[in-house]
Amino acid sequence: MHRRTPIRYTTRAVAALWLFIALSGHALAHGASIEGSSKSLSVPLWLFILTSGGVVSASFLLASFITDRSFIREIHDWQRFTSWSADTIVHATKAIGVLVLLGIIAAGWYGPPSSRENIAIIFVWVGWWAAYTTTVYIFGNTWPALNPWRTIGNLLPSLDVHYPERLGAWPSVVGLLALIWLEVLSPLATEPKMLADIIVAYSLITLAGTVVFNTERWFSTVDPVARVFRYYGRVAPFRRTESGFEFQLPGARLTETKYVTGIDEVAFIISILWVTTYDGFVSTPLWADIEGAVTGAGVPRHVTYLAALLGGFLLFLGAYRLAARLAHNTADTYLTTSAITRKFAPSLLPIAVGYHLAHYVGYFLSLSPTLLGMLSNPVNPPQPIIIVLPPWWSAVNMAFILIGHLLAVWVAHATAYDVFPSRMQAIRSQYPLVAVMILYTMTSMWVVSQPTITPP
Repeated sequence: MHRRTPIRYTTRAVAALWLFIALSGHALAHGASIEGSSKSLSVPLWLFILTSGGVVSASFLLASFITDRSFIREIHDWQRFTSWSADTIVHATKAIGVLVLLGIIAAGWYGPPSSRENIAIIFVWVGWWAAYTTTVYIFGNTWPALNPWRTIGNLLPSLDVHYPERLGAWPSVVGLLALIWLEVLSPLATEPKMLADIIVAYSLITLAGTVVFNTERWFSTVDPVARVFRYYGRVAPFRRTESGFEFQLPGARLTETKYVTGIDEVAFIISILWVTTYDGFVSTPLWADIEGAVTGAGVPRHVTYLAALLGGFLLFLGAYRLAARLAHNTADTYLTTSAITRKFAPSLLPIAVGYHLAHYVGYFLSLSPTLLGMLSNPVNPPQPIIIVLPPWWSAVNMAFILIGHLLAVWVAHATAYDVFPSRMQAIRSQYPLVAVMILYTMTSMWVVSQPTITPP
């Protein structure tokens, strides 16, 4: 009874969500294009979501039955190396990063006011957040070699004030949530001047932090953007080392649990996972109805968005911590709930990667001709060109999400074999964690299935 009770609770939670979704109609393809259009898939939404959760469940069962400790260790220990060094181009990339930063600010202040004609808007959202972030999933964290604020900070004097260790990564959690709230609530994606103003404000805060605490401490602990790319880079198959480049299978490095040492870092991983979902959720008709009702009752719009952001974050964090507590019971282990929470947190990162790819790869492809046209002639760019993606692209978006969740299940499976001495302990520990991943899967697929509208 001690072990079955947590399993029963998690199973009921998954079943309850499935039942809710079963009443929700038909699936629609989420359009990531600038127009926010969507096309019907003519698939019952309950079947669409149920199938997604079933795929994740089946992957866990398959991994549990056909794998053992030696097989997993053999896969994760497989590596290839190359002695090619990128040191010769790092100085050039740092200079390019600073020049691009200055160019974006200038274009935002003095360029065309239209978002489709201003290279600052197109480069930041299409070139940087959509395209560059995607390269991080392949080539690892290259942001230190491009980060203009790190380059400038290294040239400034530092007071080397001791950073309060009790703060840990919490400032980066707050910073990431604040940036997403600002991005959703304000017209950062449509008004070049406002984008430039925010970048300047961010630059002043960041450079002040490097002067007070020193560059290495600021970007390793406080800066949310640097931490996002560092965490995303751990999913990538490539990693730059002192002797060259190392290649492993995608996600293999996420089992190195030394990366997450406290609940603050767990909270940051959850915040990455949540903000990717939140960014899509506030573009759904359901949110438009909720926001309209709450705002109509007299609650300020910015408070409504902030409450949804913080409430969803706490809900995601609470669900994961509950799963870790139940995993402690199902595994019947001496490990504390806190230790399980830390060790399995990296396995959630592929879920965020999958959703980001689903949200932004199509967006990049749609606007890539516009980006290339502006890069070829920034002063007098040609007319914007938008590619309309074929209807089957929605299936690609869904595949991105499913692959991310399947990789997350595998990483959790491999982590369990590293953590627990018994095979059955490793398998039982994953019951609640996989249940939470299924909930995350169905939530992501529901968001992707909704028609996209501009947040009110």
